[in-house]
Amino acid sequence: MEALGFRRIVRAEDVAVMGITEIIRHIPHIYAEYRKLRASIAAERPDAAILIDFPDVNLSLARTLHRLKIPVIYFVSPQLWAWKKYRIRKVQRYVDRMLVIFPFEESFYREHNVEARFVGHPLVEVPLPSISRNEFAAQHGLDPSKEWVGLLPGSRFKELRLNLPEMIEAARQIGGDYEYLLPVAPTLTPEQVGHVRSMLHQANPRIVITHDARAVLHHSRASMVASGTATVEAALIGNPFIVVYRVSRLTYAVARRVVKVPHVAMVNLIAGREVVPELIQNDFTAANAVSHLRPLLEDEAARSRMKQDLATVAALLHTEKSPIEQVARITIELASSAR
Repeated sequence: MEALGFRRIVRAEDVAVMGITEIIRHIPHIYAEYRKLRASIAAERPDAAILIDFPDVNLSLARTLHRLKIPVIYFVSPQLWAWKKYRIRKVQRYVDRMLVIFPFEESFYREHNVEARFVGHPLVEVPLPSISRNEFAAQHGLDPSKEWVGLLPGSRFKELRLNLPEMIEAARQIGGDYEYLLPVAPTLTPEQVGHVRSMLHQANPRIVITHDARAVLHHSRASMVASGTATVEAALIGNPFIVVYRVSRLTYAVARRVVKVPHVAMVNLIAGREVVPELIQNDFTAANAVSHLRPLLEDEAARSRMKQDLATVAALLHTEKSPIEQVARITIELASSAR
C-alpha cells in the first residue's frame, strides 16, 4: 500500500505488543497513536477502510468509521472464535464485510449473522524461494552435503528470548550430524540481533543466522516453528515441523482460562485434528522437542505422512481467485456504492 502512494499515519510495528503485562506498560503510547489515527480519519474522510487483523485497535476504529458512514472492510479476522467472542457484537454493528483467510472462519461469522467471505490465504500466492540449495549454502557458509534443521522462534524479540534457549538445547541434543538455521526478522534492532548472537556464541553445534525464513523452510529437512504465521508458511512450503511456544506465566494463566479452541497451531485448527505436534509452555522442553523432531528427520514414513497432511491443509487455503484481488474488488464495490 505504501509503495502505491498510501501515507502511513501510524506505524503498526510501533504499537504491536504481545502479552498482558507488555500491553499494560505500553498503553499510553498505543492510545496516543490511536487518537492520532482517529483524528486523521475524521479530517480526511476516506472513501473506504480496510482493517487488517489487530482487533484491539481496529474494532474501535470500525465504530468511528461506521459513524462517519465510511464502508468498513475487515480483512484477516480477529480470532474471535478462540476467545473474546463477545466482540462479535462490534463486528455485527460496525463491519460491512468480513473477509477471512481460513475456511472455518466463514461459517463462524455467518452463524453470527455477519456477511463474511473466505477469500483464501494471501501466502498461497507467494512463490517458493528461487535460491538454490547450493547458492544458499555458499551465502551462509553451510555444508550442502548435510541436512539442515530450521529454528524459527518467532519474529518478536520477546518470543526469541522465551523460545530460543530450548531450541538451542534441542540442537545440542540432536547433535552435529545436522546444521541449524535461525532466520531473524528484519524488524529486530541491531542491538536485539546482537543479543541473539550472544545467545548463540557458545552454541554447539553451530547455529547460523539468516534473514530469509522462507528459504530456511524450503531447504530444511524439518523445523521447530513458534506458533504464528510461520506455521502456515511451513505448511504451504511443505516442510515437516513441530509447533512450540512460550509466553509469560501470567499471560499463559489467563489464556488457559479464556481460550476455547482444541488446538493452538493454526495448521491443526484448519485440519480439524492434530497434524503437527504442539509443545506449548511447560511441554516445550528440549527433550520433548527432540523426541518429536527426530522422526521427522529420520523416519521416512513419518515424514511422508506429515507431508501429505500438510498438502491437504495447503489445498484448503486456496481459492479460485487471488485473495488480494477479491479484497480489492469488494473494497471498490463498497466505496462506489457509498459514494
